[in-house]
Amino acid sequence: MTNTVLLFNPRATNYNPRIPNSVLQIAASIDATHDWVIVDGNKETDPWLKINEYLLTGKIKYFGCTVMPGPQLKQAIPFTKKIRETYPHIKIIWGGYFASNQYKVSLNSGYIDFIINGPGDTAFPQLLKAIETNLPFNTIKNLIYKEGNAFVKTAKEELLDLDKLPALPYDKLNTFYSLESYLCTTYLGKKTIAYHSSFGCPFTCSFCAVVPIYNARWKGKSAQGIYQDAIFLKEKYKGDAIEFHDNNFFVSEKRTVAFAKLIAPHNMTWWGEARIDTMDKYSDESLQTISDAGCRMIFFGAETGNDAVLKQMDKGGTQTGAQILKFAQRLRRFNIIPEYSFVLGIPGKTEAQVNQQIDEDIAFIKKIKAINPNTEIIIYLYSPVPTEGSELYEQVMAAGFRFPETLEEWISPHWENFDLRKNPLTPWLKPYMIDKIKNFETVLNGRYPSCSDIQLSPFQQKVIRAVSAWRYASGVHAYPKEIRFLHKIWKYRQPETEGF
Repeated sequence: MTNTVLLFNPRATNYNPRIPNSVLQIAASIDATHDWVIVDGNKETDPWLKINEYLLTGKIKYFGCTVMPGPQLKQAIPFTKKIRETYPHIKIIWGGYFASNQYKVSLNSGYIDFIINGPGDTAFPQLLKAIETNLPFNTIKNLIYKEGNAFVKTAKEELLDLDKLPALPYDKLNTFYSLESYLCTTYLGKKTIAYHSSFGCPFTCSFCAVVPIYNARWKGKSAQGIYQDAIFLKEKYKGDAIEFHDNNFFVSEKRTVAFAKLIAPHNMTWWGEARIDTMDKYSDESLQTISDAGCRMIFFGAETGNDAVLKQMDKGGTQTGAQILKFAQRLRRFNIIPEYSFVLGIPGKTEAQVNQQIDEDIAFIKKIKAINPNTEIIIYLYSPVPTEGSELYEQVMAAGFRFPETLEEWISPHWENFDLRKNPLTPWLKPYMIDKIKNFETVLNGRYPSCSDIQLSPFQQKVIRAVSAWRYASGVHAYPKEIRFLHKIWKYRQPETEGF
């Protein structure tokens, strides 16, 4: 077949690659109509050699690429540009959060033809059909493209019933790359499955890249459907743990409890993302059921202990600083580790206000650790996202922040770590503030090494804790060179950038 689709998953990690669910979802949508191949940048020493090998056959008509912010850009941008220069007849289609949120700079590059703006289960096959039969594109939902100099952004599609979508073609993926090799050893288990059970999130946090794509919508697969997939991967590929990579897995208490009851007899451990104010409404019985079924850790966006800043972030819901503290204590009773993320460096009216808020959040984090020492703390620096119309977006633009105007600039050393939320390039966050945050983070990770770092031995943890204890207790965080030295020689892994 000459209308073959090449699906590319750019490199996102140098270790423990996960199942490429995003491109596999697209593969499922066209499996009945088109031949397709997958190239996983995480599994290839030189992905371009494999891509070009397929292109040289003359069978490839479409290049589909998922593009998340951060590391994936380093392969997605140069490879896409090279395809357009060398194989100009190939239609190039991007998807993923970066493509949707930065659609203007992407389409203005001249080497991307279409962007799938959200789920592509319907949009992608309809786009291929329109190209092949010369049908109009403007009736296809979830699509962005250019007509002349104008951007065309089509209507949003209603979220689909995930139980009615084609099953992911795991067995065919296994013919390209061993599926069992994707099931890596983590804190959760020896063969950890990466799985996506829902679309979207029902909240509108102004610092979240999901918001412009889903507009406060969420739809999840049924508990039975999740269970069937999990058992298939357990029985055929030996999976023993699950990472739910949903934006918000725990939206529905009924669905979560139903899944927990189904999976409980199968001795699988699992992790997912949630909101504190959502899960705080769960009954004690539900939390105990989830714990008994193998839920070991849950990621929560705590963000800050300041209620006014939570409002500034448009966090929505009912989350408060007091609730964050109380819920950390509550989860301790159920042997579930809360993994709290904080976003430091939110813009303020004055430099002093920004600095004061950093100090307050550091003190708040220490309160959480005093209440529940097992709480994992993830620290990010605030990085603006293009949620146009939000109060926070307007504020950061007024402060002088600007996104890159070309794709090439996005992969320059200046911007390389921007979307890892470690190098925000924001004008209100001064160098001494960044040093303060990073120094505290080093001391915190020394005093409380992450339980998810399975490579750190008990002896190494004990030494790092002992070396860091006086700094944490005294609040002397500056220049923690001795802790950084130990982290370097023992290769301490930070879950916010390296996963479990």
